[in-house]
Amino acid sequence: MFSEALLDAQARVQRALDEVMADLDGTVADAMRYTCQGGKRLRAFLVMESARLHGVDRSAADRVAAAIEAIHAYSLVHDDLPCMDDDDLRRGNPTVHVKWDDAIAVLTGDALQTLAFDVLADPRTGSPDVQVALISSLAKASGAEGMVLGQVLDIEAETADAPLDLQQITRLQAGKTGALIEWSACAGALLGRADPTPLRQYAQALGLAFQIADDILDIEGDAAKAGKRLQKDEDAGKATFVSLLGMNAAKERAAALVADAEAALSPYGNEAENLKAAARFVISRDT
Repeated sequence: MFSEALLDAQARVQRALDEVMADLDGTVADAMRYTCQGGKRLRAFLVMESARLHGVDRSAADRVAAAIEAIHAYSLVHDDLPCMDDDDLRRGNPTVHVKWDDAIAVLTGDALQTLAFDVLADPRTGSPDVQVALISSLAKASGAEGMVLGQVLDIEAETADAPLDLQQITRLQAGKTGALIEWSACAGALLGRADPTPLRQYAQALGLAFQIADDILDIEGDAAKAGKRLQKDEDAGKATFVSLLGMNAAKERAAALVADAEAALSPYGNEAENLKAAARFVISRDT
């Protein structure tokens, strides 16, 4: 059942994160542990479920899940900084730069990013060829070809002469949100030395649906449940899928993408039910 699998993934990845940070101490280590608490853990879930589909050992999957959650946490810490989105609340708690200061937040993000690659480089994660595939693909997904590119496009959009069009915002979100989701879903196939194409197609649809759902929640959501400030994009006059498509069309587009994601999993049959349920979850969630 999806809800049980998601809870299991949340517990497993927290144990893995606690383990890989167990020997760290000092202020930055405290901030790293602080920011790696809570959250939906969708990326970890995707790693674990895709690994299960390919018969991958759970301990290796848990380490890879910890790596992607460390990268995701780093991106949130930096995204919340005053020079970026300037947020003071994340997952219902003060953001790292508010609880400590800007310098600690920058260094915490840096340390979480390098931790992820340290985890992947550990022999316990897999054989050398698998490790190289994971490290290389995560570097691209999180760097100037993926998440960082999306972040830059988002920043540039704030001072652009005109709001982004649908094609431009789709490209932006494919990097900012979609790249790490895609990597997470494909990681299990890489661990199992299998063709990741069906999972890549699934994740591309899932990632876009996830972002459309985020845009919808930014307008219709409950800030108390979300644990963060809402309606930021609307207040800033930024283009979103909702502003470009309209609320009803955005919801229809998200539902169509979920159908596409489910169809992409047909090679796995009933074994992919949890991943199909995850796709439905991303457009029905309230946080």
